[in-house]
Amino acid sequence: MNVPISNLRTLVLNADLQPLSWAPLSIWHWQDAFVAVIQDRVVQIKTYDDVLVHSANQSFEVPAVVALKRYRKRKKVAFTRYHLFLRDEFTCQYCGQRYDAKDLTFDHVIPKSRGGMSAWSNIVASCSADNLRKGSKTPQQAGMTLRRKPFEPTPHELDAIARRLPQARDDLHQTWMDFLYWDAELES
Repeated sequence: MNVPISNLRTLVLNADLQPLSWAPLSIWHWQDAFVAVIQDRVVQIKTYDDVLVHSANQSFEVPAVVALKRYRKRKKVAFTRYHLFLRDEFTCQYCGQRYDAKDLTFDHVIPKSRGGMSAWSNIVASCSADNLRKGSKTPQQAGMTLRRKPFEPTPHELDAIARRLPQARDDLHQTWMDFLYWDAELES
């Protein structure tokens, strides 16, 4: 095992064996997943090879993938910076350049000083340069064009965007790949 046990995480699937969330990917620390398995709240689907934890008189496999016993429907997306950046695919909605989350900010399309609300329909991802250039003007007043009108995404829309974005493959354990379908080759 290359990863210390303290760094192991467990992929969490919904009852339909799809990730509970792709945005961000639904993972728990292995200890939380282990407790859920012991308490019979989830089904252990896959374990890490050759990784055991021990009690005084028993050994247990560490869960790599678990599934909820009951299907959990996601109704609404929380209004967070991460979800906003994900909705806009980490792309400035003025210049069209893609950035890391740490290099993005957000912009009120209708500035707060002009009555603009902090809502999905009025905020977009923006690079710092374009946010400064726009200032407290509307895009039209600043001579800028939005690439896409802001909207409130559904959980399904965010998951689809998350699946399209390049993932840090080093962050995904091999045991998860059968459930993520990112590398799955279709049979002919």
